[in-house]
Amino acid sequence: MPASYSHAEMTPTERVKNTIFGLPADRTPIYGWVSANLSGPISKAYGSVSAFEDKYEFDLAHIFGGPGAFKQDVIKKLRASCEELTPDVLLSTDIFTDPDNADYYKDIRDSISFHKRRGRFCYVQTPGFFENFNSIFPIEEQLLYLAEYEMELGELYSRQAEWTKKFADRCLECGVDMIHVSDDWGSQRGLLFSPNTWRRIIKPNLKKVIDHVHSRGALCSLHSDGCIAEVAGELAELGIDCMHPWQESAGMSYDLWIDTYSDRFAIMGGICIQTVLGFGDFERLEHEIRRVFSILKGRRWICCTTHFVQAHCSIKELEFAFDLIYRLARE
Repeated sequence: MPASYSHAEMTPTERVKNTIFGLPADRTPIYGWVSANLSGPISKAYGSVSAFEDKYEFDLAHIFGGPGAFKQDVIKKLRASCEELTPDVLLSTDIFTDPDNADYYKDIRDSISFHKRRGRFCYVQTPGFFENFNSIFPIEEQLLYLAEYEMELGELYSRQAEWTKKFADRCLECGVDMIHVSDDWGSQRGLLFSPNTWRRIIKPNLKKVIDHVHSRGALCSLHSDGCIAEVAGELAELGIDCMHPWQESAGMSYDLWIDTYSDRFAIMGGICIQTVLGFGDFERLEHEIRRVFSILKGRRWICCTTHFVQAHCSIKELEFAFDLIYRLARE
């Protein structure tokens, strides 16, 4: 049973943990994936992205870094040695880096130290399975290989799971609160591949990662774009603690989460960058933010953008959105 924190005077980390566990929190935690495309404009307006995050008192920090999973020089040699780089070729040698080298984690340690001085809940992103191998195979090819080389891909995903467990260990030693597995499986209407394929070669490997992270006393979350409602129940069975973004614009209704899963895992998101934020329609933006707060506030919900805010979003619109989010979270 997770520890319960006092409802009053919560730190951001306490606030986020209580929200994920479904315990009372003093307000809705807030965050936003703002830096990837807008770091330049934000830094011009505020001096730095961290100054923007401080202004709006973000409760979380999304941390990247550490070693990449693949030995790029080995991949390059394999690609040059064969007519087609297929999963069976990748199995012929060790393509994974050593995740135990402490030198790889200085950037993660520095980021955690910075954000923990502000009391923030820190989560580190790590690549999942299908998404990670899209860096080797074009997505269309990997979808084909799921049919042609399922057993071989399954073995590669299993090796990836072992790498991820070691990576998670090193990040947890740095002081991170949650391991965030990023593995895009969804289209706008459903999974990119069959649920049975997911069950055979992704689910068991994701289970290894979740179980390992939980055995270390930490939390594990999942990012997947698109509609993954077909496997949401099984993700709950695996013990996922938080899902991002629970994409309403891809047909995943909040009613489904509230009625079926809100007692099983938290969600992070609600501010849709695909349909709402970044389109210059301030009236609609305000209406949608207020609507989402009216549905989700007080539940196991972390208010966040559904993905990286896109470059076409103006600073004026970003400020408008977070001024309103800041107020609504505290009302």
